[in-house]
Amino acid sequence: MTAAAPAAATSHETIEIGAEDLPVYCPGPKAPLWSMHPRVFLDITHTGSARCAYCGAEYRLKPGTVVRGH
Repeated sequence: MTAAAPAAATSHETIEIGAEDLPVYCPGPKAPLWSMHPRVFLDITHTGSARCAYCGAEYRLKPGTVVRGH
C-alpha cells in the first residue's frame, strides 16, 4: 500500500518523486544497510520538497506531478 523512494538515500542526495511514489519515507527499501536510520515519513505534497532530518537526503516532486487525495 505504501510506496517508497525509488533510490537509496545518501547525504545531500536529491530524489525526484512522482505521485505513484507517495507517501514518501526515508530511508527507502533500497537504502544500503550502513545508511539505515529510523523511518521518517516526509510531507512533500504541500511544499514540493522535504529534507530528511537524519541523513539530509532531499525529496522533491517531479515537475508537473499532480497530487490527488493526499
